[in-house]
Amino acid sequence: MFHYPDIDDAIITKAAQIEEELKEVFHRIDEISEANQYKVLSAFIKHKVCEADFNSGSGYGYNEVGREKLESVYADIFHTEDALVRPQITCGTHALFLALSAILLPGDEILFLSGAPYDSLEKSIGITDSPGSLKEHGISYRIVPMLEGAHFDFEAIRSNIRENTKIAYIQRSKGYVNRPSLSCEQIKEAVDFVRSIRDDIILFVDNCYGEFVEDKEPTDAGADICVGSLIKNPGGGLAPMGGYIAGRADLIERCAFRLTAPGLGKEIGGALGTLKSFYQGLSLAPKVVSEALKNAHFLAAMCEAYGFHASPSSQDVHHCIVEAIDFYDPEKVIAFCRAIQHSSYVDSYVTPEPWEMPGYNDPVIMASGAFMNGSSIELSADGPLREPYTVYYQGGLTYEHGKYAIMRALTEIMK
Repeated sequence: MFHYPDIDDAIITKAAQIEEELKEVFHRIDEISEANQYKVLSAFIKHKVCEADFNSGSGYGYNEVGREKLESVYADIFHTEDALVRPQITCGTHALFLALSAILLPGDEILFLSGAPYDSLEKSIGITDSPGSLKEHGISYRIVPMLEGAHFDFEAIRSNIRENTKIAYIQRSKGYVNRPSLSCEQIKEAVDFVRSIRDDIILFVDNCYGEFVEDKEPTDAGADICVGSLIKNPGGGLAPMGGYIAGRADLIERCAFRLTAPGLGKEIGGALGTLKSFYQGLSLAPKVVSEALKNAHFLAAMCEAYGFHASPSSQDVHHCIVEAIDFYDPEKVIAFCRAIQHSSYVDSYVTPEPWEMPGYNDPVIMASGAFMNGSSIELSADGPLREPYTVYYQGGLTYEHGKYAIMRALTEIMK
């Protein structure tokens, strides 16, 4: 058992005990990782990825074979007709807004099946007034809260479907709401239910933090389109930027027209030297996600051992990489995030402070000592300073790094 000089001895001993208890959980994670690794490898082999595919053009970016092939690889992995994978998509929120604004027209309505969306989408939707929101462009929304235990309220969904309901929206991860994240099986139940009422409604899934956590994706569960960020799971810690949208070909075409211009679509948009990192990050993503999942289980078990509430629990099957810990004390949230920052490879000397982060309604403290600015697949922790004062922890490119940071954070909190 390695001795860490800056970690309390009792916490090191407890960590060894926890790891022994989690062996079966870790084995299950490894099995899923192996299945996903084969799926990704098969897509690379099928599409004959080669070194020339890593080259980028200039100007308009016409005829970038590697860019087109990467999108075919994504479509193959997600079992969809097409995909849009671009560095010009700046983040997950941008990817979501891009897809929604491409599909929805004035007079259309979004029905949120999984409760209110993530805080950073509120201004995009128009829940909080903002110039350029969907609401400003005549697009309305309805929100159906989930039942206790993160179960879909099917009767409420039925009663809220209107003639102008165009998109049924499912957020897979918990966001800043401490509810269980959603499995592909649950997503399939919601997809099938909505289709039984109206088969023309587009089933839209925010897949952020959920890629490669299971051996299936929401599009395998029948979703028409799913969206995510490349500086989360599928970028494998190497993608420096970007986002993806995978789904029906007609929907992807609309998204491409919105990203560039009608008539141009996917034909332009240089990859700006990112293709090698996009490909290589994707090749590593199943393994990296498995490391992040092990970190999440380890954090949950350690916090449970010291009397804190973890969601999901250490023994629950996780459906995204985010682990939520209720500290019921803003000072503990701050101490935890600072310890994570001080355990980072990058900017370890920086002390994070709560601040009015763009897109959020409460002061947020965020630890993110990442090689890629804002990367959530790298070790990070954040949380809004509001009751019940919950920390949201995610990522860790290696289990060992996450383990050390978690032990250090608990050492600080237990002081």
